[in-house]
Amino acid sequence: MAFRVHHVQLAIPPGQEQAARRFYVGILGLEELPKPATLAPRGGLWLRLDGAELHLGVEDGHRPSRKAHPAFEVTDFEGLRGRLREQGIALEDDELLPGRRRFYARDPFGNRLEFLAPEGP
Repeated sequence: MAFRVHHVQLAIPPGQEQAARRFYVGILGLEELPKPATLAPRGGLWLRLDGAELHLGVEDGHRPSRKAHPAFEVTDFEGLRGRLREQGIALEDDELLPGRRRFYARDPFGNRLEFLAPEGP
């Protein structure tokens, strides 16, 4: 039996889809996917990753994921760092993973996100 990730879901507060779009589409550069008509009334948004999806689901009483997090391998590591810094987003560098450059950031809702790339240019 084989497994692969289809999607990862993070929670966002109700009514925050525009803020999510500004961050995930506008800053990170992810592509928004249309939600099926049967799920669209629930709010939130779906985003395309390379080989998987990121679903942002609306959650009443939202509490951010401060420890649990998705990790995104990115091809333009330094470019992404620069875009996030330009937007005033705090970054937390981490050098504990041999062979990888990585840092953490928080989305507008406090969810922890990890970004990594192989060491090198």
